[in-house]
Amino acid sequence: MKSPAVVSRAFFKLYSLKVIVSILVCFLSFQLAFAQQRIVAECTVVYKVESQDPSDASVQLKATKTVYIKSNNARIDLVAPAYAQSTIYNKTTATATVLRSFGEDKYMTPLNAQQWRKVNAGLDSIQIQITGDSISILDYTCKKAVLQLKDGTQVIVFFTPAIIPSVREYEYMFKDIPGFVLWYEMKDGDGKKTMFSATQINLYNPVAASRFDIPTKEYRVIEMEASSIR
Repeated sequence: MKSPAVVSRAFFKLYSLKVIVSILVCFLSFQLAFAQQRIVAECTVVYKVESQDPSDASVQLKATKTVYIKSNNARIDLVAPAYAQSTIYNKTTATATVLRSFGEDKYMTPLNAQQWRKVNAGLDSIQIQITGDSISILDYTCKKAVLQLKDGTQVIVFFTPAIIPSVREYEYMFKDIPGFVLWYEMKDGDGKKTMFSATQINLYNPVAASRFDIPTKEYRVIEMEASSIR
């Protein structure tokens, strides 16, 4: 019969082995999950923007949204028949420039880091609930998330955890989403829905650095205090 000391040592060794195995399993699982998520530092994503009136089931194409990402820079172009708007964001300085065009009239609003946070203050402290629903968008498996804004507004999002942008704050509402948003739906106070659906995603062709240049001509500068940006 083994002495209590021998039994105790054997039990301790077995317990220690189980702990080590558990730690290794957790570590490998984390590494596998990390390896499956690719940080995208250069890409172009195109979305179609559609709207649906609550009194009419038909869906109307309203605009096109294009997102460009290159290293620490991001640009969003929103182009509609009557206007165009571009937001150029620099992650390094946390600054942004908003360009707006209405026909021949062009306006530019520069935003420093403090102003950028102020513009997006309503999008802080968003509650994110990831559900068990998923769909496929452009061959990416996308998970559903429900975003609850501070004003009570809900935004439905489908994102793919397989890729994540190197710049996340350019789309402030999605900065805490653990992936790349490829579809989302917003609803205004009258119940009108606006849907953004990714139709193209390019992770391989380089994005021209000139897309992030701030224009020095043709634009009238409007400071934030006099701007109606929201």
